Amino acid sequence: MRRISRLFVTLIGLVAVMPAFADEAAPVAPAERAAIRQTIESQIAAFRRDDGDAAFGFATEALRRRFGSAETFMRMVQTGYQPVYKPSQVIFGAIETIDGAPVQHVLVAGPDGNLVEALYFMKREADGVWRIDGCLLMKSDLKSS
Repeated sequence: MRRISRLFVTLIGLVAVMPAFADEAAPVAPAERAAIRQTIESQIAAFRRDDGDAAFGFATEALRRRFGSAETFMRMVQTGYQPVYKPSQVIFGAIETIDGAPVQHVLVAGPDGNLVEALYFMKREADGVWRIDGCLLMKSDLKSS
């Protein structure tokens, strides 16, 4: 257990300095950072409860149209995104701007113990709410146990 904690402390530092390819844009305001984090945390909580409707609601309208239903969305997440579907640990890193949009770095330990960096592409929708516009998983050779 001690090894896991040390590893995660080390990885927090790495995630914080990872945005090497970020645009030279104004930093995301603290209130916006908090709203983005809340959206991601809420979707992960919905995944953990297997609440597809709630999880689907945190996706942008464009993603909801693409998947068509919460059931289709959840099947995709369950089969291709296990680390964010049922993570054992979640650590939020830096937010960078790519092509004018904020991207939140999140380090997760999947149910298999593998560490993955999830890049959450965020979009503020017309209603003023931040929603998830995509997620890219970047594998690592490291394990949390």
